[in-house]
Amino acid sequence: MFDEILKMVQDHLAENPAVAAAIPAGQADAIHNETATHITNGVSSAATNDTGGIAGMLGKLESSMASGGSITSAIEGGLVSSLTTKFGLPPSVTGAIAGALPGLLQKFAQKQQ
Repeated sequence: MFDEILKMVQDHLAENPAVAAAIPAGQADAIHNETATHITNGVSSAATNDTGGIAGMLGKLESSMASGGSITSAIEGGLVSSLTTKFGLPPSVTGAIAGALPGLLQKFAQKQQ
């Protein structure tokens, strides 16, 4: 699952010029990996805590994306903190990357259906 999410992160961030331009040169791979790790952990945690299996988790994920719910917020909060701490990225960059999360989560949910 991680490799699939990593590929989606790389593609999605590269397709978003504002986000791609905000990522410092030489840090793109590490930032992609960090982002994919947070998404994978958030999705795995949601699946583990959901008795409805993958279908229930996908429903929760889609609902969370639409409402800015707990799954999306948890991934976003952890990711922003990590990107700031590990890479020293300013809020403008972490905000741009966090802003891409709903699109990434939506792509993941669609691929899993």
